[in-house]
Amino acid sequence: MTSATWHIGSGRLTLTQGDITRAAVDAVVNAANTRLAGGGGVDGAIHRAAGPRLYTACEEIVARQGFLPTGQAVATPGSDLPARWVIHTVGPVWHGGTHGEPKLLAEAYANSLKAAHELKAETVAFPAVSCGVYGYPLESAAPLAVAELARGLTAGLVREAILYLYSAGAYAQWRGLAEVALGRPPDETN
Repeated sequence: MTSATWHIGSGRLTLTQGDITRAAVDAVVNAANTRLAGGGGVDGAIHRAAGPRLYTACEEIVARQGFLPTGQAVATPGSDLPARWVIHTVGPVWHGGTHGEPKLLAEAYANSLKAAHELKAETVAFPAVSCGVYGYPLESAAPLAVAELARGLTAGLVREAILYLYSAGAYAQWRGLAEVALGRPPDETN
């Protein structure tokens, strides 16, 4: 598995190429829609891998509190995933960057880290929130995500944040952008 790791505060930020549904971590972050209904991309993959109990847990949350607002996060059990928890967050749909998208994307990462901390989850896997069907440009999302994850690690919210990128191309792009923000990673594998 290709990965790069930076040490931040007492924690670690890792970028890895792989399938987030197979992440052996305490919590997996799901790039959810507001209905928590499963959909395409990462959201659909997580729901399919977790099985029907995840759908039921999400339906119960929506019945109790309504749709999840953009930038917010809520947790459910991991069901059939290796992860104990799924933290669902809704990232913004890209509308050119002039409709509060950067603030909402930062909130999605920050609120996911807070939810992980509340669950006492030490290791958390993140997808590239909003970079799929929601159209957020990778070159804008990556620096923002890396900064927010670094902030959470510095604050001690989690011990390790692992950003999963499915394709080799996405991994290479995120890694290059992370190096601009954090320097060359001291730990890497190919």
